[in-house]
Amino acid sequence: MRSVPLHWFTADKQFEFFIQYGGHQEDMYLHNHVDFSELVIVLHGNATHIVNTEESFIKRGDVFVIDGATSHAYKDPHDFQICNVMYSSELLKLAGPDLRKSNGFQALFILEPFYRNIQHLTSKLSLPISSLDYISSVLDFMIEEYKSEFQGYQTMLRSRFMELVVHLSRQYEKQERQGVQSNLMHLANAISYMEDNYLERLSREEIAAKSNISVRHLNRIFQSYYQTTPFAYLQQLRLEHACMLLKKTNLPISEISYKSGFNDSNYFTRQFTKVYGMSPKLYRKDL
Repeated sequence: MRSVPLHWFTADKQFEFFIQYGGHQEDMYLHNHVDFSELVIVLHGNATHIVNTEESFIKRGDVFVIDGATSHAYKDPHDFQICNVMYSSELLKLAGPDLRKSNGFQALFILEPFYRNIQHLTSKLSLPISSLDYISSVLDFMIEEYKSEFQGYQTMLRSRFMELVVHLSRQYEKQERQGVQSNLMHLANAISYMEDNYLERLSREEIAAKSNISVRHLNRIFQSYYQTTPFAYLQQLRLEHACMLLKKTNLPISEISYKSGFNDSNYFTRQFTKVYGMSPKLYRKDL
Protein backbone atom coordinates (compact mmCIF):
# COMPACT_ATOMS: atom_id res chain seq x y z
CA MET A 1 0.00 0.00 0.00
CA ARG A 2 1.24 3.50 -0.85
CA SER A 3 1.06 6.55 1.38
CA VAL A 4 0.19 9.68 -0.59
CA PRO A 5 1.07 13.15 0.78
CA LEU A 6 -0.65 16.33 -0.36
CA HIS A 7 2.63 17.77 -1.68
CA TRP A 8 2.46 15.22 -4.50
CA PHE A 9 -0.30 17.43 -5.89
CA THR A 10 0.56 20.91 -4.64
CA ALA A 11 3.67 22.45 -3.11
CA ASP A 12 1.81 25.49 -1.75
CA LYS A 13 2.04 25.15 2.04
CA GLN A 14 0.03 28.34 2.53
CA PHE A 15 -2.98 26.91 0.70
CA GLU A 16 -3.25 23.18 1.33
CA PHE A 17 -5.91 22.45 -1.25
CA PHE A 18 -6.10 20.64 -4.59
CA ILE A 19 -8.95 19.86 -6.98
CA GLN A 20 -8.99 17.82 -10.19
CA TYR A 21 -11.09 15.65 -12.45
CA GLY A 22 -9.98 12.04 -12.50
CA GLY A 23 -10.78 9.49 -15.19
CA HIS A 24 -9.96 5.93 -14.16
CA GLN A 25 -9.87 3.39 -16.98
CA GLU A 26 -7.83 0.87 -15.00
CA ASP A 27 -7.74 -0.34 -11.41
CA MET A 28 -6.20 2.13 -8.95
CA TYR A 29 -3.79 0.88 -6.29
CA LEU A 30 -4.62 0.83 -2.57
CA HIS A 31 -3.35 3.97 -0.87
CA ASN A 32 -3.92 6.24 2.12
CA HIS A 33 -3.59 9.99 2.55
CA VAL A 34 -0.76 11.22 4.75
CA ASP A 35 -1.96 14.71 5.62
CA PHE A 36 -5.27 15.44 3.94
CA SER A 37 -8.87 14.36 3.50
CA GLU A 38 -10.50 13.76 0.13
CA LEU A 39 -14.02 14.61 -0.94
CA VAL A 40 -14.98 12.38 -3.89
CA ILE A 41 -17.91 13.08 -6.22
CA VAL A 42 -18.65 10.39 -8.84
CA LEU A 43 -19.61 12.26 -12.01
CA HIS A 44 -20.00 9.40 -14.46
CA GLY A 45 -19.94 5.61 -14.69
CA ASN A 46 -19.32 3.15 -11.89
CA ALA A 47 -16.62 1.11 -10.15
CA THR A 48 -15.93 -1.05 -7.12
CA HIS A 49 -14.63 0.99 -4.20
CA ILE A 50 -12.25 -0.79 -1.84
CA VAL A 51 -12.03 0.70 1.66
CA ASN A 52 -9.42 -1.08 3.75
CA THR A 53 -10.51 -4.66 2.99
CA GLU A 54 -14.18 -4.05 2.22
CA GLU A 55 -15.72 -3.56 -1.24
CA SER A 56 -18.81 -1.65 -2.35
CA PHE A 57 -20.33 -0.57 -5.66
CA ILE A 58 -20.24 3.16 -6.43
CA LYS A 59 -21.92 4.99 -9.29
CA ARG A 60 -22.73 8.40 -10.72
CA GLY A 61 -24.00 10.79 -8.06
CA ASP A 62 -22.31 9.07 -5.11
CA VAL A 63 -20.38 11.31 -2.71
CA PHE A 64 -18.11 10.33 0.18
CA VAL A 65 -15.18 11.59 2.23
CA ILE A 66 -12.01 9.61 2.89
CA ASP A 67 -9.77 10.79 5.73
CA GLY A 68 -6.05 10.29 6.17
CA ALA A 69 -6.29 7.15 8.27
CA THR A 70 -8.27 5.15 5.72
CA SER A 71 -6.82 3.21 2.79
CA HIS A 72 -8.88 2.93 -0.40
CA ALA A 73 -8.69 1.96 -4.06
CA TYR A 74 -10.87 1.48 -7.15
CA LYS A 75 -11.24 -1.58 -9.34
CA ASP A 76 -13.35 -2.67 -12.31
CA PRO A 77 -14.05 0.90 -13.48
CA HIS A 78 -16.59 1.41 -16.24
CA ASP A 79 -16.57 4.84 -17.91
CA PHE A 80 -15.61 6.04 -14.43
CA GLN A 81 -15.03 9.76 -13.82
CA ILE A 82 -14.75 11.50 -10.47
CA CYS A 83 -13.79 14.85 -9.02
CA ASN A 84 -11.23 14.79 -6.20
CA VAL A 85 -11.23 17.66 -3.73
CA MET A 86 -8.22 17.33 -1.44
CA TYR A 87 -8.00 19.54 1.62
CA SER A 88 -6.29 19.83 4.99
CA SER A 89 -8.35 19.64 8.17
CA GLU A 90 -7.79 23.38 8.70
CA LEU A 91 -10.08 24.22 5.79
CA LEU A 92 -13.12 22.66 7.47
CA LYS A 93 -12.60 25.02 10.39
CA LEU A 94 -14.09 27.71 8.16
CA ALA A 95 -17.46 26.11 8.91
CA GLY A 96 -19.48 28.52 11.02
CA PRO A 97 -21.50 27.54 14.09
CA ASP A 98 -24.68 27.35 11.98
CA LEU A 99 -23.10 24.66 9.78
CA ARG A 100 -21.60 22.77 12.70
CA LYS A 101 -25.17 22.43 14.01
CA SER A 102 -26.12 20.60 10.81
CA ASN A 103 -26.71 16.85 11.18
CA GLY A 104 -25.70 16.35 7.56
CA PHE A 105 -22.37 18.14 8.05
CA GLN A 106 -21.54 16.17 11.18
CA ALA A 107 -22.44 12.88 9.50
CA LEU A 108 -20.85 13.34 6.05
CA PHE A 109 -17.69 15.27 6.90
CA ILE A 110 -16.91 14.26 10.49
CA LEU A 111 -18.46 10.94 11.49
CA GLU A 112 -18.55 8.87 8.30
CA PRO A 113 -14.82 9.30 7.55
CA PHE A 114 -13.96 8.19 11.08
CA TYR A 115 -16.28 5.18 11.22
CA ARG A 116 -15.34 4.11 7.70
CA ASN A 117 -11.86 3.36 9.01
CA ILE A 118 -12.79 1.36 12.11
CA GLN A 119 -15.67 -0.75 10.85
CA HIS A 120 -17.38 -1.92 7.67
CA LEU A 121 -19.20 1.21 6.53
CA THR A 122 -20.41 1.66 2.97
CA SER A 123 -22.79 4.53 3.62
CA LYS A 124 -22.50 7.55 1.36
CA LEU A 125 -24.51 10.39 -0.07
CA SER A 126 -26.32 9.66 -3.34
CA LEU A 127 -27.22 12.88 -5.14
CA PRO A 128 -30.34 13.26 -7.30
CA ILE A 129 -29.62 14.32 -10.90
CA SER A 130 -30.76 17.92 -10.37
CA SER A 131 -28.42 18.33 -7.43
CA LEU A 132 -25.54 16.63 -9.25
CA ASP A 133 -25.94 19.12 -12.10
CA TYR A 134 -25.61 22.00 -9.65
CA ILE A 135 -22.59 20.41 -7.94
CA SER A 136 -20.97 19.83 -11.34
CA SER A 137 -21.29 23.52 -12.19
CA VAL A 138 -19.66 24.48 -8.88
CA LEU A 139 -16.80 22.03 -9.52
CA ASP A 140 -16.28 23.42 -13.05
CA PHE A 141 -15.96 26.91 -11.61
CA MET A 142 -13.57 25.79 -8.85
CA ILE A 143 -11.28 23.93 -11.24
CA GLU A 144 -11.13 26.93 -13.58
CA GLU A 145 -10.25 29.19 -10.63
CA TYR A 146 -7.60 26.75 -9.43
CA LYS A 147 -5.96 26.51 -12.84
CA SER A 148 -6.08 30.22 -13.69
CA GLU A 149 -4.77 31.51 -10.34
CA PHE A 150 -6.44 34.87 -10.83
CA GLN A 151 -5.95 37.44 -8.08
CA GLY A 152 -7.88 36.32 -5.00
CA TYR A 153 -8.39 32.79 -6.32
CA GLN A 154 -7.55 31.20 -2.96
CA THR A 155 -10.20 33.27 -1.19
CA MET A 156 -12.67 32.42 -3.95
CA LEU A 157 -11.91 28.69 -3.65
CA ARG A 158 -12.32 28.71 0.11
CA SER A 159 -15.70 30.35 -0.37
CA ARG A 160 -16.87 27.93 -3.08
CA PHE A 161 -15.56 24.95 -1.12
CA MET A 162 -17.73 25.93 1.82
CA GLU A 163 -20.66 26.41 -0.55
CA LEU A 164 -20.04 22.83 -1.70
CA VAL A 165 -19.89 21.59 1.89
CA VAL A 166 -23.14 23.34 2.81
CA HIS A 167 -25.03 21.99 -0.20
CA LEU A 168 -23.80 18.42 0.31
CA SER A 169 -24.61 18.58 4.02
CA ARG A 170 -28.17 19.66 3.22
CA GLN A 171 -28.55 16.85 0.71
CA TYR A 172 -27.25 14.29 3.19
CA GLU A 173 -29.85 15.35 5.72
CA LYS A 174 -32.62 14.75 3.19
CA GLN A 175 -31.46 11.25 2.39
CA GLU A 176 -33.09 8.36 4.15
CA ARG A 177 -30.76 6.34 6.31
CA GLN A 178 -30.77 2.82 7.69
CA GLY A 179 -28.54 0.58 9.77
CA VAL A 180 -25.11 1.94 10.78
CA GLN A 181 -25.79 5.15 8.95
CA SER A 182 -28.73 5.73 11.28
CA ASN A 183 -26.35 5.45 14.26
CA LEU A 184 -24.19 8.15 12.72
CA MET A 185 -27.22 10.40 12.43
CA HIS A 186 -28.04 9.79 16.11
CA LEU A 187 -24.58 11.05 17.00
CA ALA A 188 -24.89 13.91 14.52
CA ASN A 189 -28.22 14.83 16.17
CA ALA A 190 -26.52 14.96 19.57
CA ILE A 191 -23.66 17.13 18.35
CA SER A 192 -25.86 19.56 16.45
CA TYR A 193 -28.27 19.87 19.41
CA MET A 194 -25.38 20.63 21.76
CA GLU A 195 -23.88 23.15 19.31
CA ASP A 196 -27.27 24.90 19.23
CA ASN A 197 -28.02 24.87 22.96
CA TYR A 198 -24.71 24.73 24.83
CA LEU A 199 -25.44 27.97 26.70
CA GLU A 200 -28.54 26.41 28.24
CA ARG A 201 -28.74 23.90 31.07
CA LEU A 202 -28.48 20.52 29.38
CA SER A 203 -28.56 17.06 30.89
CA ARG A 204 -27.33 13.84 29.33
CA GLU A 205 -30.89 12.58 29.46
CA GLU A 206 -32.14 15.56 27.44
CA ILE A 207 -29.38 15.23 24.83
CA ALA A 208 -29.99 11.50 24.51
CA ALA A 209 -33.74 12.01 24.17
CA LYS A 210 -33.25 14.59 21.38
CA SER A 211 -31.01 12.04 19.62
CA ASN A 212 -33.46 9.13 20.10
CA ILE A 213 -30.88 6.98 21.90
CA SER A 214 -30.23 5.92 25.47
CA VAL A 215 -27.84 7.77 27.77
CA ARG A 216 -25.63 4.68 27.81
CA HIS A 217 -25.43 4.60 24.02
CA LEU A 218 -24.82 8.36 23.92
CA ASN A 219 -21.83 7.95 26.24
CA ARG A 220 -20.52 5.00 24.25
CA ILE A 221 -20.56 6.68 20.85
CA PHE A 222 -19.07 9.89 22.25
CA GLN A 223 -16.23 7.92 23.78
CA SER A 224 -15.74 5.98 20.55
CA TYR A 225 -15.38 9.02 18.32
CA TYR A 226 -14.34 11.94 20.52
CA GLN A 227 -12.52 9.99 23.28
CA THR A 228 -14.43 12.10 25.76
CA THR A 229 -17.83 12.40 27.42
CA PRO A 230 -20.84 14.45 26.32
CA PHE A 231 -20.36 16.65 29.40
CA ALA A 232 -16.70 17.34 28.57
CA TYR A 233 -17.64 18.19 24.97
CA LEU A 234 -20.36 20.54 26.21
CA GLN A 235 -17.95 22.22 28.60
CA GLN A 236 -15.42 22.76 25.82
CA LEU A 237 -18.06 24.55 23.75
CA ARG A 238 -18.80 26.81 26.71
CA LEU A 239 -15.13 27.57 27.32
CA GLU A 240 -14.62 28.46 23.66
CA HIS A 241 -17.57 30.85 23.94
CA ALA A 242 -16.00 32.38 27.06
CA CYS A 243 -12.74 32.93 25.14
CA MET A 244 -14.65 34.82 22.48
CA LEU A 245 -16.29 37.07 25.11
CA LEU A 246 -12.94 37.69 26.80
CA LYS A 247 -11.49 38.79 23.46
CA LYS A 248 -14.36 40.91 22.19
CA THR A 249 -15.99 42.42 25.29
CA ASN A 250 -15.07 44.15 28.54
CA LEU A 251 -17.64 42.24 30.56
CA PRO A 252 -16.67 41.23 34.11
CA ILE A 253 -15.41 37.66 34.51
CA SER A 254 -18.46 36.73 36.61
CA GLU A 255 -20.83 37.88 33.86
CA ILE A 256 -18.84 36.06 31.19
CA SER A 257 -19.09 32.93 33.31
CA TYR A 258 -22.88 33.27 33.42
CA LYS A 259 -23.20 34.11 29.70
CA SER A 260 -21.09 31.06 28.83
CA GLY A 261 -23.32 28.58 30.62
CA PHE A 262 -21.52 28.39 33.97
CA ASN A 263 -23.57 29.16 37.06
CA ASP A 264 -20.55 29.29 39.39
CA SER A 265 -17.80 31.78 38.45
CA ASN A 266 -15.28 30.07 40.73
CA TYR A 267 -15.90 26.74 39.01
CA PHE A 268 -15.63 28.49 35.64
CA THR A 269 -12.25 29.97 36.59
CA ARG A 270 -10.93 26.60 37.76
CA GLN A 271 -12.03 24.84 34.58
CA PHE A 272 -10.74 27.63 32.34
CA THR A 273 -7.35 27.57 34.07
CA LYS A 274 -7.17 23.78 33.81
CA VAL A 275 -7.77 23.83 30.03
CA TYR A 276 -5.88 26.99 28.99
CA GLY A 277 -3.13 27.05 31.60
CA MET A 278 -4.02 30.52 32.86
CA SER A 279 -6.92 32.28 34.53
CA PRO A 280 -9.54 34.13 32.46
CA LYS A 281 -8.10 37.41 33.77
CA LEU A 282 -4.58 36.58 32.57
CA TYR A 283 -5.96 35.27 29.28
CA ARG A 284 -7.63 38.62 28.63
CA LYS A 285 -4.50 40.52 29.70
CA ASP A 286 -2.30 38.57 27.24
CA LEU A 287 -4.52 39.36 24.25
